[in-house]
Amino acid sequence: MTYKAVIFDLDGVITDTAHYHYLAWKKLAEQVGVPFDEVFNERLKGVDRMGSLNLILAQGSATYTEEEKVALATQKNAHYQELISTMSPADLLPGAVEALDSVRQAGLKIGLASVSRNALTVLTSLGITDKFDYIVDASKIARGKPDPEIFLTAAERLGVKPEECIGVEDAVAGVQSIKAAGMYAVGVGDPAVLSQADQVIASLTAFSIADFLN
Repeated sequence: MTYKAVIFDLDGVITDTAHYHYLAWKKLAEQVGVPFDEVFNERLKGVDRMGSLNLILAQGSATYTEEEKVALATQKNAHYQELISTMSPADLLPGAVEALDSVRQAGLKIGLASVSRNALTVLTSLGITDKFDYIVDASKIARGKPDPEIFLTAAERLGVKPEECIGVEDAVAGVQSIKAAGMYAVGVGDPAVLSQADQVIASLTAFSIADFLN
């Protein structure tokens, strides 16, 4: 297979905004009387905002209207935005810039497939917006991960076939999304957790585009 593009997730791959999401969701969960810890937070990785909110609310006994749910999600996002407002290039994870640059130097296209509607804000703070050929607008994605829509959208806008793409993810739902799209999946994290990935690396410091080109 000749690969023509690499499509990256953002949170947990290029930068660690996962902790900020955790703090924001924990504050909201405590507000609605739902226990929330790091273990439960793992279930939210790769899931969009409303999907994450529904998982949290399902643990409680109260019922909410759609309007109330939207208000809660908006409240969580406002807190999250406060937390990420201080981000800088220092918040890039090890190997991130090198991985992006190596893909560019190899002549492949680069896409971003993050379910975060704050992705562009984060990329701007990190100073790496110009390293991507296409950034998926999560607000225009109807179905979140593990549905393949976001990765298929990225491939289409990059002008390549899904099977010509490598997807890079740190979440189970993300890896499932990549595989459902018909792409090669590189997992970043624990091999036992990301068992559905074609390859698992500890971080982007171990990512080598040369492995896929030879």
